[in-house]
Amino acid sequence: MEYFTYQPKGVCSQKFEFEIEDGIIRQLKVTGGCNGNLQGISRLLKGKKVDEIIETLQGVHCGPRPTSCPDQIAQALKAYQTNH
Repeated sequence: MEYFTYQPKGVCSQKFEFEIEDGIIRQLKVTGGCNGNLQGISRLLKGKKVDEIIETLQGVHCGPRPTSCPDQIAQALKAYQTNH
């Protein structure tokens, strides 16, 4: 099991804490942001492959912002892949 922490940029969330095993997300804990939505997203990601999540969430915008919490999750996972 690997643990990875990421500080998102340009969104309300303040911190993502991932548990990843063999390229599969086992858990995502989010600090800050829209609590209910992010709990739901965290549950949907559980058991999914990192590559699949990047492809699905990358490029999602939040209103006029050029990013969103889902997009930042994808960016976090891309950073994870770069470092592992």
